[in-house]
Amino acid sequence: MANAETAPFQFFPLQVDRTRRLGPSLVRVTFVGDALKSFSSGGRDQSLSLFLPHPGQEAPVLPPLDDPDMYAILGAWRAMPDDERAVMRSYTVREQRTGPDEVDIDFALHEDGGPACRWAQGAEPGDQVVVLGPAVAENTAVRFQLPADADSVLIWADETALPAAAGILEWLPAGMRAQVYLEVPFSDDRIELTTAAEAAVTWLVREEGAPSAVEAVRAAELPGEAPYVWIAGESGSVKELRRHFVRDRELDRRRVTFVGYWRKGLSEDALREAPQAEDE
Repeated sequence: MANAETAPFQFFPLQVDRTRRLGPSLVRVTFVGDALKSFSSGGRDQSLSLFLPHPGQEAPVLPPLDDPDMYAILGAWRAMPDDERAVMRSYTVREQRTGPDEVDIDFALHEDGGPACRWAQGAEPGDQVVVLGPAVAENTAVRFQLPADADSVLIWADETALPAAAGILEWLPAGMRAQVYLEVPFSDDRIELTTAAEAAVTWLVREEGAPSAVEAVRAAELPGEAPYVWIAGESGSVKELRRHFVRDRELDRRRVTFVGYWRKGLSEDALREAPQAEDE
């Protein structure tokens, strides 16, 4: 594997240690493996690429991982037949622990979920995966970057971005004001959140008839004089919310971080291939 001093990202063969259902729409899978000694999450919304086996495969099918060129490995993986090569999906590192070395990933569950959702629902101890993740804590896969002059934060996330939002709240410094909107399908999807920030959390529960993300956020007052906005989840809602902050509220676009984790009617593969137009 590549040296962490020269490669911010590495491939990590891991296996499932245990799973825990957090609610109707979320399951936590805890991974272990000797390779985690070189893993170094930057926290917040740290993302990684998770490679999973197809049904019937004992382990994800990938090229040899000893090439120091990460992009060469990825290129060889893409050249493999679709029905043979490992399924790849992007996820958030919910938590990394040492002694013992463990990493948690929370999976959002949907009735019409894709291969990663189905895999997580059936995951058992010993199941093998491979992760392309951070070997240094300061890396480009952490999107939440609080400006030095920010005096407050506004967060919106749906259930797919809930793990990232929870990680951000844990990271926020004491005294930071935060206005947080978390949209989930069911009442029992509310989870306990830990933060030292002065956070006002609003749960938007769809089965309870909560207003849409855009309706709720349009009615909100931005906290502070120099806010930073982080919005993540379904790409249509994310795009509409970003437009609201940049156009309607005239917030500097550099102070709005937006991440479309999924799009209604599209798989992640199709979403990656879809053009990502920048708002004017």
